[in-house]
Amino acid sequence: MFSEFALHERLLKAVAELNFVEPTPVQAAAIPLALQGRDLRVTAQTGSGKTAAFVLPILNRLIGPAKIRVSIKTLILLPTRELAQQTLKEVERFSQFTFIKAGLITGGEDFKVQAAMLRKVPDILIGTPGRMIEQLNAGNLDLKEVEVLVLDEADRMLDMGFADDVQRLVDECPNRQQTMLFSATTGGSGLREMVAKVLKNPEHLQLNAVSQLNETTRQQIITADHNQHKEQIVNWLLANETYSKAIVFTNTRAMADRIYGRLVAQEYKAFVLHGEKDQKDRKLAIDRLKQGGVKILVATDVAARGLDVEGLDLVINFDMPRSGDEYVHRIGRTGRAGNDGLAISLICHGDWNLMSSIERYLKQSFERRTIKEVKGTYAGPKKVKASGKAAGTKKKKTDAKGDKKKVAAKAPNKRKTTNRPKADAPSLVSKDGMAPLKRRKPAAPAAE
Repeated sequence: MFSEFALHERLLKAVAELNFVEPTPVQAAAIPLALQGRDLRVTAQTGSGKTAAFVLPILNRLIGPAKIRVSIKTLILLPTRELAQQTLKEVERFSQFTFIKAGLITGGEDFKVQAAMLRKVPDILIGTPGRMIEQLNAGNLDLKEVEVLVLDEADRMLDMGFADDVQRLVDECPNRQQTMLFSATTGGSGLREMVAKVLKNPEHLQLNAVSQLNETTRQQIITADHNQHKEQIVNWLLANETYSKAIVFTNTRAMADRIYGRLVAQEYKAFVLHGEKDQKDRKLAIDRLKQGGVKILVATDVAARGLDVEGLDLVINFDMPRSGDEYVHRIGRTGRAGNDGLAISLICHGDWNLMSSIERYLKQSFERRTIKEVKGTYAGPKKVKASGKAAGTKKKKTDAKGDKKKVAAKAPNKRKTTNRPKADAPSLVSKDGMAPLKRRKPAAPAAE
């Protein structure tokens, strides 16, 4: 029960108003430690409620009477605009009975309007690293009095190339008293290095292993011959599967636009979301999906993090994601909060080894599925290694040697001879020194 936490009565009132009764495992584990001011390193799956796990302790720390704000007290960094916007909404919901104010700094919004907001000095500043650095460089951002720093989806920020920006922003908070780092995956060496630099004697909380992610989501693969065949499969799935809302993931913007165009031509209610879309279009796409005006979203990995849509129960990987972590975040869009979901990956010849690597990473075996109406010729490699990857075929060595012998027999390697003496060899002359001597041809060998 949330009432068992040492939270201010105004926060408990907001929690009750929002019908939060039983805390999730990550909230139960993280909130008491965060209230003590401990540095935290938390690994928890997407959709587990980790936003509330750091927002409630932060608000509890800041709660008090209305007063003139002189400095930003909390900085929350996130990888995408969408995730930052959702976090702002969570902060506003939980702080509705307090005087705490939050501000948002992300790309795609008016720079001057953001600068004006910063002059009002919000208690909590939420945003993405890139735009934060721009405001910092412009002299609009002062983080010296920040007490609490949160790095949410830290693994994703590193994947997106924000490592240097994040480190600089961390260095701009020299007086921080608490740092909390959250991610859905354990990450790699880059994340471990960041943890070592940023956190002080942290409490490590791993609420789930990678293999336990999305237990309520069925994971399937369907083999395909080529991209055109994949499009046929997508059309069949969208026409025949039972779902409320669906996302089709691609690796490129061009493919996302292509699939979106074909779906619209077939009169599907769809929207496309990728990095080339401006902030208004991106917000419109997510809002329409949440409200039900759009049933299908075609997206690149820009939507794989921070997208929390109720009723999203089907994810189709048109292109296989490039890593196990990306796969985890994609399928994390469905099967949230204990609801059932279905994730289907379409696998061509060139996708098989990547798919098998992700299976090993997750320590899972995806369900193989065949749809007879759109069945192709490719059904996976004929032979696989113990790792699950396709076994390659090698040419027979005897044939190769035989071919070389035949070639050698047809074209023997003869040394070219010439009657011209070498430049650095002495000339042969007669005894009288007048005329050069003729070279004698060697006698032919006697017949045996």
